Amino acid sequence: MHRRSLRLKGYDYAQAGAYFVTVCTQNRRCLFGEVTDGAMRLNGAGELAATVWNSMVERFPGIELDMFVVMPNHVHGIIVLSDSDRAATRAAPTVGDIVGALKSLFTLRFVEGVKSKRWPAFDRRVWQRNYYEHVIRDERDLARVRHYIDENPLRWEFDEENPGRKTS
Repeated sequence: MHRRSLRLKGYDYAQAGAYFVTVCTQNRRCLFGEVTDGAMRLNGAGELAATVWNSMVERFPGIELDMFVVMPNHVHGIIVLSDSDRAATRAAPTVGDIVGALKSLFTLRFVEGVKSKRWPAFDRRVWQRNYYEHVIRDERDLARVRHYIDENPLRWEFDEENPGRKTS
């Protein structure tokens, strides 16, 4: 089966810039906690998602992480790739490299939580196969994305990622 790519054709996702990413759990399963009174309340798996996100700066020197939020069944974040601090002997990471590492490392640790902390088991995958990304074009776009991430828990009851969302 051929899957349509969400990436911009011909765009170099290793080039310096800011990227907004959304990564969803398989079947939009709520694994990371719940939204109560407009605030996200993380469970152990949600805390793990935040920890793994923050660890990406150690795994990929030269990247910066901006705004980030863990939601019940997805994460939103801004990854900043810069030209500085990149080793000339190593290829620059792409956004896909970073998201792939996030998914892989989280899954390994989540399996440990399933075994030792009774976190919910999953069928074949924790994460959906792909992810959403948006190249942030300028400061205005960056401000808009930051606002979206910051207010995401407030909009959860109407969020299309929410399996129990209100439709009106």
